[in-house]
Amino acid sequence: MLLEGKKGIISGALDENSIAWKVAEKCFENGAKITLTNAPIALRMGKINELADKCSSKVIPADLTSIEDIENLYNESSNLLGDKVDFILHSVGMSPNVRKNKEYGDLNYDWLNKTLDVSAISFHKMMQVAEKKKFLKDWSSVVGLSYIAAQRTFPFYSDMAEAKSLLESITRSYGYRLGKISKTRVNTISQSPTITTAGAGIEGFNAFYNYAEKMSPLGNATAEECANYCIFLFSDLSKKITMQNLFHDGGFSSTGISEDIIDQFS
Repeated sequence: MLLEGKKGIISGALDENSIAWKVAEKCFENGAKITLTNAPIALRMGKINELADKCSSKVIPADLTSIEDIENLYNESSNLLGDKVDFILHSVGMSPNVRKNKEYGDLNYDWLNKTLDVSAISFHKMMQVAEKKKFLKDWSSVVGLSYIAAQRTFPFYSDMAEAKSLLESITRSYGYRLGKISKTRVNTISQSPTITTAGAGIEGFNAFYNYAEKMSPLGNATAEECANYCIFLFSDLSKKITMQNLFHDGGFSSTGISEDIIDQFS
């Protein structure tokens, strides 16, 4: 019951394969009260109402690129939860260029702006609105989900790499600011390739996944394991961890080459 008495918002749950779905379940199991949110189009595609029933929570539709929607999300969450929040999960990412198979050397720049707005700038917007509304409790925790493509180049990840780099930069900048204002800590988790509905839509995903599995001494981290890490970061056990990009990848990020890879190419 690491989160007993705590209240928070979980964004981005689509179906039972989503990391955000697993995080919501773990929050509920650990004693937290939560509200759930996703974009209206995602709500029509997914099963989030099933998750709400399971977690005794409510779904509040919100486009996180919209300041007005974020304000409404916070107002409704405050009314439902009866207070400010102790934690927020940002688990939102989307690239029209990736979805429509645009080559990196032929990006549609309007779509690039959409990628950055949905996948990274929305993180800034959520924290800016929270700051202005004084919505975050002292010693609260804000977590975003990232990927190692922010530091290394992966073919076919395309402009999502730029979005993750921006996400991690916002984490440092707003982490400093919110730390001074309300002792709020802000971190990203750089997760292994994970079999989710969104991840599986990336070209070559199975190769990404299998390569990371062979490279990582502990193997790829699952969505459920990532959810456990989020619970730790939401809890009081992580009070002095902030402004960090935390690799949760079985050791992939620190491994140059593995025996499995050597064997495969020998």
